Amino acid sequence: MKAAIIGASGYGGVELLRLLTFHPHVDIQSIHSFSQAGESIQRLYPHLKNHVDLSLQEIDIDAISKHNDIVFLATPPGVSKELSPDLIKAGVKVIDLSGDFRIKETDTYERWYKRTAVESIYLQEAVYGLAEWKKDEVQGAQLIANPGCYATAALLGLAPLMQAGMIEENSIVIDAKSGVSGAGKIPTSMSHFAEINENLKIYKVNEHQHIPEIEQTLLEWNENAKPITFSTHLMPITRGIMATIYAQLKSDITEARLHELYKESYEQAAFVRIRERGSYPSPKEVYTSNYCDIGLAYDARTGRVTVVSVIDNLMKGAAGQAVQNMNILLGLPEESGLEFMPIYP
Repeated sequence: MKAAIIGASGYGGVELLRLLTFHPHVDIQSIHSFSQAGESIQRLYPHLKNHVDLSLQEIDIDAISKHNDIVFLATPPGVSKELSPDLIKAGVKVIDLSGDFRIKETDTYERWYKRTAVESIYLQEAVYGLAEWKKDEVQGAQLIANPGCYATAALLGLAPLMQAGMIEENSIVIDAKSGVSGAGKIPTSMSHFAEINENLKIYKVNEHQHIPEIEQTLLEWNENAKPITFSTHLMPITRGIMATIYAQLKSDITEARLHELYKESYEQAAFVRIRERGSYPSPKEVYTSNYCDIGLAYDARTGRVTVVSVIDNLMKGAAGQAVQNMNILLGLPEESGLEFMPIYP
């Protein structure tokens, strides 16, 4: 397959470049950028020397459509919705890593993203690519909305209990933390070294755009789902997400049965690993991989379950899941181009 990456100069884009360069079924035809057109990717990222010798091109939709079968958009919110409709009309498969197509309702998108939504027809056409739970839809898609990083960790952690109807629907609390690469390449007052080093910051309290994304999927799984409490924090690490999820169960459960439920739910999932009882994952243990590791605990005293879900925000939370979705879309083995262990330490 011939592929292009739009937004290749950012962290998500260069991670796609790393994965697709060594993918056995993909040839990268071109890479594109608004701000860095004409620049050698090796000058921006010297670590690519001897592997990638491409220059960033301007974004010419006609040329991109003519020479590619699939296009990845690793662009900021608001950009993809302007580019994707023309790519779709040209018959190109599109995988969007921004949030422009994740929310089905235009009013909801505009309220949370604070910008005008794309035409509703495209929002309805887009398949939300939570790979482990949307395979059938992804296989027939032309436009895939790659899930957000926080949403991926939270939803994979909640899915078995939510789909089984075991959670008190109004009791979900998600305490999520991310490495600073999730804030993008351009430093801000939140992510500047002097601000985040030896520090921990909460942000977008009750306002994060992943809230409606998570709630939308929970409602698909359980029509009685209620609004969640969702908090996000920046940690002084480069990459990784830890979502610690709390919920009240409707009835008692043993930890043995809890683990059995999750292992059964993800038995066929190549990239979800359930920890043994008493073992809880950390972001370092999935570093640079496409894995989601999940640890579980049940407190019989309070009737609450604790789910710890960790991913690499640039991999399973972005580029890795995008490649996983591409594999499913093209009928390739799901693990193609993603079969490597995490880097540790």
